[in-house]
Amino acid sequence: MMKPTFILVAATLALIVSPLFLSADDSLQWAHWRGHQGNAVSLTATPPTQWSESQNVKWKVEIPGRGSGSPVIWENRVFVVSAVPVEGSGRGELSFRLFCFDRESGDLIWDRTAAQAKPHEGTHKTNGFASASPCTDGERVYAHFGSRGLFCYDFEGKVLWEKTDFPPMTTRAGFGEGSSPTLAGNKILVPWDHEGDSVLYALDKLSGEVIWKTDRDEPTCWATPLVIESNGKSQVVMNGQNYARAYDLETGEELWRCGGQTDRPVASAVTSGGLVFVGSGFRGSFLGAFRPDGKGDIGGTESVVWTTVDDTPDIASPMMSDGRLYFHKGKTGILTCIEAKSGKVLFGPERLPGVSSTYASPLAAGGHVYLTGRSGNITVIKDAPSLEVVSTNSLGEGVDATPAPVGAELFIRGERHLFCLSE
Repeated sequence: MMKPTFILVAATLALIVSPLFLSADDSLQWAHWRGHQGNAVSLTATPPTQWSESQNVKWKVEIPGRGSGSPVIWENRVFVVSAVPVEGSGRGELSFRLFCFDRESGDLIWDRTAAQAKPHEGTHKTNGFASASPCTDGERVYAHFGSRGLFCYDFEGKVLWEKTDFPPMTTRAGFGEGSSPTLAGNKILVPWDHEGDSVLYALDKLSGEVIWKTDRDEPTCWATPLVIESNGKSQVVMNGQNYARAYDLETGEELWRCGGQTDRPVASAVTSGGLVFVGSGFRGSFLGAFRPDGKGDIGGTESVVWTTVDDTPDIASPMMSDGRLYFHKGKTGILTCIEAKSGKVLFGPERLPGVSSTYASPLAAGGHVYLTGRSGNITVIKDAPSLEVVSTNSLGEGVDATPAPVGAELFIRGERHLFCLSE
């Protein structure tokens, strides 16, 4: 049961908060694993709702190695990352690679090795070494391989710059790395939360030079930054085990914080209607709705609109569509949908057919919500305040990466292949 702690007093007092991403026409692309709004929603795409290994598969291509970073798409180009074992090395070396495919045919346009190295530490058996999704601004594409570095290429595959002097991460229990970078204006934001000295970097996207870096009193966290605009100021919202926090995009100064999160958070924040929503679900459960106008520690103030400790997400991030917040319980296929402004449960928790274990995050496009299980089953439901299952589909291999919708197509990074689905 949701537990409202504070109520918005009047619509006239509500903040106008909107995601700050790239440009207005980004709605026709999928430039970041969370989409152009940061909420995992496409306002323009109408991908298929039914498919199989032989139905509605426009093309599929084999991807060597292993990766759970989601594909990103800009016009006729599709980018995806992988960590590929180096044959004959005998030392556990990996080739960290960025692939560029033709969106229409699936043909490989180019393949670049950003780095070749033996990882300095292991990873969880369900994680790989290419878990961060790339991102693009339509002129450059950025591939982030954690401790191996951040690499910037042009659309022809020419390396423009690389930053490889990040301090090596030491992740909790050797679970591995995975936070994705976020583009905002002239900056690319790189989270660096681990068991060592945690920081948030803002780099110049044209040169890779550090604009600012802010120390974070946080252990390992796998969340990706969300950038919003609130009352004329751009904020970077980050999850964290100790606090959910927001920073000034221009300076890196911490603006507000609120405790309540659980151990080793993974889920990224979303935003809607003047609020931001941050939660976690490992060894506990917490989800909060915050007004981003507070200062300092906002716990126990009117900036906390509501909180819940019921059925909150762990690996998969929540998804926001049309004022409704969708999220899985822990790592399961059990789904809850709530009214974002009030915390009122609209439906759930409901066990989804065909989906049991989840790493990929929910996705909305074309009036539907796509819910991906690790087995490769993807259940499609209506994007509506009541649960209506449309279909359950499979491509015959596991899926940990969040699918990407563009136009009439859906791109899925499976265990072995990249798929383009279209009717």
